[in-house]
Amino acid sequence: MIDEEDITGTGREGRASKKKSRSSARRKPIKTKTINTEFAVVSYAFAAVFVALILYLSYYLIFKSEDFISSPYNSRVKEMDEDVIRGNIYSADKVLLATTRVLKDGTEERIYPEGRMYAHVVGYSTKGMSGLELDANFSLLRSHSSVGERLTNDLTGEKNVGDSVVTTLDSEIQAAAYKSLSTYDGAVIVMDPETGEILAMVSEPSFDPNTLTRDWEFYMEDSESGILVNRATQGQYPPGSTYKIVTALAYLRSGGKTEDMFHCGGSYGESSDEEDEYIIHCYNNKAHGDEDLITAFAKSCNVAFSQVALKIPYETYLDTNKDLLFNTTPPVSFSNAKGGSFSLKENDKTDMWMQTGIGQGETMVSPLQMLMIASAVANDGILMRPYLIDHTENSDGITVDHYTKSSYGALISKEEAATLKRYMRAVITDGTGTDLDVENYTAYGKTGTAEYSTENKDLSHSWFVGFAERGDKKLAIAVILEGKNGEVHALPVAKAVFDACF
Repeated sequence: MIDEEDITGTGREGRASKKKSRSSARRKPIKTKTINTEFAVVSYAFAAVFVALILYLSYYLIFKSEDFISSPYNSRVKEMDEDVIRGNIYSADKVLLATTRVLKDGTEERIYPEGRMYAHVVGYSTKGMSGLELDANFSLLRSHSSVGERLTNDLTGEKNVGDSVVTTLDSEIQAAAYKSLSTYDGAVIVMDPETGEILAMVSEPSFDPNTLTRDWEFYMEDSESGILVNRATQGQYPPGSTYKIVTALAYLRSGGKTEDMFHCGGSYGESSDEEDEYIIHCYNNKAHGDEDLITAFAKSCNVAFSQVALKIPYETYLDTNKDLLFNTTPPVSFSNAKGGSFSLKENDKTDMWMQTGIGQGETMVSPLQMLMIASAVANDGILMRPYLIDHTENSDGITVDHYTKSSYGALISKEEAATLKRYMRAVITDGTGTDLDVENYTAYGKTGTAEYSTENKDLSHSWFVGFAERGDKKLAIAVILEGKNGEVHALPVAKAVFDACF
């Protein structure tokens, strides 16, 4: 006879076995839950990577695809060059700036009818690319000719004609800027502050793009003139007294007032190092006496503005420069553009603060940078993104793509713009820019003399930045003349451009 305990397990051992079986059964779901958690983590990780790739591709397609497409190193573009005759480039008023001549033997030659006048802004397409030839490369090699014409060309083996690029450049304003600058080295850049359209861009010394291939070795050996550099968008200069626009704004933001008084005896010295006192001089050591902030701005008083700089908290100074797009890439539609650099450090010595306040020290700007600041003041604080291409059209003159204006946003408030506008008007009516106080238009601006040699302080650049208006029409400008001592030299250039416009 078999005992019941022999079948089920005896005593506590049997019961323990049963408990162990039930316990093991209860632990199985825990293992499954762990596997599910690990699976979820891996799934989420893959999903995150997938989303990141989608976001990157979207960013690339929206913001970077044009750069890749226009690159002369893009093999697809090189193939297009074999099938399409490079399109034309025009000014806004349809002056021909670049075209392709096809010789009898089929050889293509790029021609620039206006030569040196548009050399830097239009650029070149041999020995590499620059200017609009680079930025509009894809458009110039893309053909939207009629279907019938393209079909005929495909059957006969002929090349299609590339689309033409119509720029925002105004030929009359460009000619005025080029003519007035031609005896100097420097740059002029002009913009409509309400749209962002670049109306003129001139850099000197210039070159003839028609003979670039022949002259290339000479340019490469010439390390002094920087003749191929577009000074309007790439040049880096001390801003001189034009930077007082920034210093004045930072001072007002820190609680300073227009009515605050300063005394100018022709020079001023203050230092945190007793053994090395730094002296700031006004131009020709002129003593301006007692003056408020707007008078000091109008007369471009270095003594007053060196004191102003010392009263500005560092964070306010830094934030003001950031707001005005220093130390950032300019928000423009064309390549190889440089802005400005604000290099003052909070623990810098007093002399560096004083120099920075008057636009010397280590602060550097491009004419483009100062143009954007002047444009924002003219446009109630709003910066419109500077651009050079208005539209593209096919060989029959039918518009293919149209580029519209876009706002970068407010650099300064509307109230700050109104205050700076009043200051810049005082420069013209009662200060260093009275040559621009004319009847045909109302001008606003800031002159500047920028020393660029630590060994010879008589070496300086001449600056003017500002704008003019008449009725609903406005024009912003930045002018720099290299090696011209005294701020008055840039004024006639600005006046010639304003006269041509208005």
